[in-house]
Amino acid sequence: MAVKMRLTRLGDKKSPFYRIVVVDSRKARDGEYIEKIGYYNPTTQPEEIVIDADKAKDWLSKGVQPTETVRTLLIREGIVEKSEKLSAPRTKVRKKK
Repeated sequence: MAVKMRLTRLGDKKSPFYRIVVVDSRKARDGEYIEKIGYYNPTTQPEEIVIDADKAKDWLSKGVQPTETVRTLLIREGIVEKSEKLSAPRTKVRKKK
């Protein structure tokens, strides 16, 4: 089973509110999740990020892969250290003729 740590959207139209959840990657974005580990509210000033560090570290130690956005939030909160190696850009490589 491929498990990921990602955002699930809540809130009204044009006022998003996100939960940070651990979910099977084959499930729908707002579908059933395994565990809620925090939330992210981008509409407040400053942005509100609340993450249970113990739960997040436990899931990461089990091999759960966070999405790029969740990884950024984890780095901001100091739960995960920013790696020196930058990830490769997500673009397609064109073959030369």
